[in-house]
Amino acid sequence: MSTTPPPLPSAASPAEPPAAVLPPTPPVRLSALLGRADLGLGLRQVGGPPVDEGDGERLVQWVHTSEMEDPYPYLLGGELLLSAGLHLPEAAGAGAYLDAYVGRIVAAGGAALGFGVAPVHEAVPRGLVAACDRWGLPLIEVPSATPFSAVARAVWRLMAESRHAGLRRAAEAQRGLATAAAGPDPVRAVLTRLAALLDGYAVLLGPTGEILVPGGRGAPPDPARALLGGLATKLRPGPASATETAGRDRIAVYALTGTGGHALGTVCPAGTEGEQALAQIAVVLLSLLTADQPGASWAGRTSALVALLLGDAPATVAGSLSTSPWTVVRARRSPHGGPVDTLAASALGTALGSTLVGTGPDADTVRVLLPAGAEPAPQRGWTLGAATAAGDPPDLPAADARAARALDRARATHRPLVRDRADAARGLAALVDPADAEAYARDLLAPLADAPELAATLRVWLSLHGSWDRTATALAVHRNTVRGRIARCARLLATDLDDADVRMELWFALGRGGE
Repeated sequence: MSTTPPPLPSAASPAEPPAAVLPPTPPVRLSALLGRADLGLGLRQVGGPPVDEGDGERLVQWVHTSEMEDPYPYLLGGELLLSAGLHLPEAAGAGAYLDAYVGRIVAAGGAALGFGVAPVHEAVPRGLVAACDRWGLPLIEVPSATPFSAVARAVWRLMAESRHAGLRRAAEAQRGLATAAAGPDPVRAVLTRLAALLDGYAVLLGPTGEILVPGGRGAPPDPARALLGGLATKLRPGPASATETAGRDRIAVYALTGTGGHALGTVCPAGTEGEQALAQIAVVLLSLLTADQPGASWAGRTSALVALLLGDAPATVAGSLSTSPWTVVRARRSPHGGPVDTLAASALGTALGSTLVGTGPDADTVRVLLPAGAEPAPQRGWTLGAATAAGDPPDLPAADARAARALDRARATHRPLVRDRADAARGLAALVDPADAEAYARDLLAPLADAPELAATLRVWLSLHGSWDRTATALAVHRNTVRGRIARCARLLATDLDDADVRMELWFALGRGGE
């Protein structure tokens, strides 16, 4: 005996679905979920419109499991809703109930319905297939051997793959735009590269909306050209960007900073992936390329840095740097680190008294170059390591390495600032001939030559007086990893690292370039 469940709320004229709260991950194409044999899901579509590539492609933002008779209040939009049909009636002729049920899913913005067969239903109910056909909702059969959690895991996996691919494309695009900015005729080169990435047009607009420099494809045709000019006039004064749609194209203008009213204009197909992110990268580059020329002092420093990046010997550019010795500062957010954006890095440089700021080998580290006379001071919210370059010309790479080690010590000892002195050969070390000291260091540390991570760990461990916990903090590894590495050092060096004399000799060797 079966009972008929109460009728669902009417779906003929549904209320407006709640605004979708989209996750920070890209959606997954439903066709990709069905087509991935390697995921081993065994899903197949049994109802609703085709989910093939094209304008009707269904995108899945979430996976949600529910056996509610009316799932509408619990959906945000874009879900692949999974159900085993516990709430569905067994009696024949329940078409009205199933029709209303599917209608409520569609009203809530659901992307598709996944129906799990067995143990409740041996097959997907025919009435449910008919309702999904009527409402245009893809209906997916989930085999009994496929847990709902496996479907959710597959969606998250596809999202992660898509996210990774998007980040890789963004990084490649950023490198391409930066490379264009470093070549001849950089403004036109950046615009040309951007136009190719957007599969559209990119132009530099003047203060009155006129096209000053077109990209490689030239100026866009009317009416896009006229729309660009009109949008450009809205930026002065006004927002930093303005957009408009013309047919299938998206027209956008972005104000450049420090350029007296110039703007970037783009025309591309609506929905172009990463369009705004690419435009913002180009805005930064074009603002730098078209801004007012800097003063002579800054221009000289920039010229010197470019020469160093291109491989010139430091001695040939020391005159352009003009001030010495320079102090290299490495910084990380405290207490737990994390990626540093451009604005935060620039603010730190300003607080330390320098405009020569850049990121380190990773996004968590900031490097600042301080001219002579500018002494680093502790900064709230930052952990700093500093080292002053010695010699003429300044030995900036060596100072940067010492600043990195000083930052490690600062993090391990929870101090806001640690200075590493440039005069490494002081005290008794100054009595040893440098060539003899370096030869001794190479011989002593030769067993570690093929394992730089061991030498680095040994240096930090010795600098922190053999503290396992502090060394682990400085190197961002587990303390057992530190113990394992130090034990390997002891075996390779065939020595007792608990002996104070041995530690002294190793510290001397590591300080003489033995790493």
